[in-house]
Amino acid sequence: MKDTANRFSDVFNKQKANQFNIGNTTYKQRIKKLNALKKAIEVTYKDKIRLALHADFKKPFAETDLTEIYPVLGEIKFAKSNLKSWMKRQKVDTPMALIGSSSWYVYEPKGVCLLISPWNFPLNLTFGPLVSAISAGNSVIIKPSEMTPHISAVMAEIVATLFNENEIALVEGEVDVSTELLKLPFNHIFFTGSPQVGKIVMKSASSHLSSVTLELGGKSPTIIDETANLKTAAKRIAWGKFVNSGQTCIAPDYILIQESVKDNFVAELREQLKSFFTEDTSASDSLCRIVNVKHFKRLEAHLENARSNNATFEIGGQIASEDNFIAPTIISNLPEDASLLQDEIFGPILPIKTYTILDEAIDYINAKEKPLALYIYSKSKKNINHAIKNTRAGSTAINNNVLQYSNHNLPFGGSNNSGIGKAHGVFGFQEFSNMRSVLKQHTKGSIELLFPPYTSFKQKIIDVTLKWF
Repeated sequence: MKDTANRFSDVFNKQKANQFNIGNTTYKQRIKKLNALKKAIEVTYKDKIRLALHADFKKPFAETDLTEIYPVLGEIKFAKSNLKSWMKRQKVDTPMALIGSSSWYVYEPKGVCLLISPWNFPLNLTFGPLVSAISAGNSVIIKPSEMTPHISAVMAEIVATLFNENEIALVEGEVDVSTELLKLPFNHIFFTGSPQVGKIVMKSASSHLSSVTLELGGKSPTIIDETANLKTAAKRIAWGKFVNSGQTCIAPDYILIQESVKDNFVAELREQLKSFFTEDTSASDSLCRIVNVKHFKRLEAHLENARSNNATFEIGGQIASEDNFIAPTIISNLPEDASLLQDEIFGPILPIKTYTILDEAIDYINAKEKPLALYIYSKSKKNINHAIKNTRAGSTAINNNVLQYSNHNLPFGGSNNSGIGKAHGVFGFQEFSNMRSVLKQHTKGSIELLFPPYTSFKQKIIDVTLKWF
């Protein structure tokens, strides 16, 4: 491990020595790097990416294109279209008391950054933030998840082919690698993962006063009221929940539904799942698997806990341990202390709770940590507005779910337990940048009239200044 630590320190020091060369690149030079990354993902390595993700957890090629490749290409395209304006100095007004000067701010790179990415969308959640880091002019060390080794190897090849390690480097390994990296004095750390590990990252960052972006998770609720179009809600929730087999940080984690429409909704959801994945979901080519045995057993324990609590399995519940397979499962009548209602599920299991009046659902949500996302299905503007105003969440979609992530004009991120900081588009660029304020004095300023020694005359000027400016 000592040799490994020395290796990391060597790469870090190379990037530190080179940071101003990278930081002083023009927008055209940065776009050239983004174009190289785009070509690698879209053309050169596209088939390798698809095969790697299928090898890691049987991810369908179409799902890889939609949820891994497309979001990164979209991030690159958006950055290319806007980078010139993002990098321009931003002029601001100067108060009368500072007459004779002008003011502006610029976005300067934070410097040497660490990017720790997760396993659930490994390409998307590695190269998406990398686009922001490159756009902002930073050097980066990337540590992808060890749980998806095939795609990590492909990403390592892409990075090594496109970049020198004194600019961008990718290192593979287990948790001990992340531990060693976190000992280094990075200027910024971008972490995507669980709140539990996020706390460890933040604690490590504090020893160097490194700034952090924490993209975490939590239990994202979905409210369905009595006015909702149940067929549409079922179709969209079935996709948003079971894409990637529910291993998605902004997937609906549980449903709060008005009691009078619960049975009809479950019936619609049953038909929709049959349409998506056929009667035998284990034979479907459109459903990926749980990433590994550890996470399969975690989810299996949730199902066993539900059964021990005499919960109702409305749909699904079948498993195949030899294939890390869990069928899309809908469960109702869970007691509040059931593990599915306490822990972030991160899998293809969806609990349903009923409510009588909307405020019951709102109170239930507010009794928990702030979620990364909150979804509302309703035709009632009054109900929609009431739910938004009286809850807190990182993002919200109305009559849909998950898609808010795809709009690069929207900030993406959580609050408190669900995260710190924002990603995507200009917000990702800003996250990897320092807003540096600049004031330039052009002529003798009025403030100089008030320099010491302080006299009664100067005091009168100060009094007038305080009153009128």
